[in-house]
Amino acid sequence: MFSPKDRELERGWPGRIEGDRVIQLAAQTLQSFFTGGGQAREHDEFPLADVVLRPPILHPPSIRDFYAFEQHVRTARASRGLDVPAEWYEIPVFYFSNAAAVYGPDEEIPYPTGTEELDYELELAAVIGVEGQIAGFTVMNDWSARDLQRAEMKVGLGPAKGKDFATSLGPVVVTVDEFDGSAGTMVARVNGEERSRGSAADIHHSWQAIRDRAALNTRLLPGDILGSGTVGSGCILELGDGRWLQPGDVVELEIEGIGVLRNTVGPPAA
Repeated sequence: MFSPKDRELERGWPGRIEGDRVIQLAAQTLQSFFTGGGQAREHDEFPLADVVLRPPILHPPSIRDFYAFEQHVRTARASRGLDVPAEWYEIPVFYFSNAAAVYGPDEEIPYPTGTEELDYELELAAVIGVEGQIAGFTVMNDWSARDLQRAEMKVGLGPAKGKDFATSLGPVVVTVDEFDGSAGTMVARVNGEERSRGSAADIHHSWQAIRDRAALNTRLLPGDILGSGTVGSGCILELGDGRWLQPGDVVELEIEGIGVLRNTVGPPAA
C-alpha cells in the first residue's frame, strides 16, 4: 500500500513496486486485490521517491502471533524459571494481538504509558489471501512493554497490555511466488547499531502448520496476519543487557527478500 506524498491518504492504494516506480492497481485494498485473484488492472504509476509506503493492511481482520522459534521460547521461558513444555513441539500456539493498533513504515510509535522496558521483536508475518491461504509475507515488529507484560503473565493471562499499544507491519508484502518464508537473514538495528541477527530458516513449525492451526475450527479472512513469533536473539529481553528502547530511538527490522521496516519511538504521553 502507498500514497503519493502530496496527498493525505490514511489507507493508501495497492501498488506493485517495479524498480524505481510504483504501479497503482485498481483495487481498494490489498484484501480486495487478493480476493480478485491478483488480476487487478493497472491504474497509474508514480516514481518510488514520490510516494509514502503505508501499512500493507491498515485494519486486518485479526492478528494471530505465534511462538515458533525454539531459541526465543527457551530463553524467554528460562527468564521466568520455566522449561519448554512438550506441547510446544507438538502444536503451533498463538495469542491474538490488537488489530486496531497497526503502524506502517517510518511511522512514529507512541511510547506506552506505564513502562520502563520497551522492547522490539523481530518477526516474519504471513498475510492471508484468497480461500484462507497464505498470499505473501511481510516484516512484523511485535512491540512489547516487558514490565507490563511480566505482571500480567503472573496471573496466567496476557500478554494483553504488554502488547496492546502497537504492531508494525511493512514495508511491503512479497507474494509467495517470490518469497515462501522458508529462509532469509533477519536483522534488527537500533540507531544504526546491529542488536539482533537470526534466520527465518530456524523456525520450528512450518508455515503450513501455522496456517492450518490458525484455521482450525474457524475461517481465515483475507488480510488476516499470522506472526512467526520472535526469531532467536530477536529482542532485548533475550539479549539481557537492559538496554531498553527510549524515546527518539530508531528501530530497523530487516528480512532478506522483503526489506526494512523502520520506526521511531515517540515521546511518552503527557
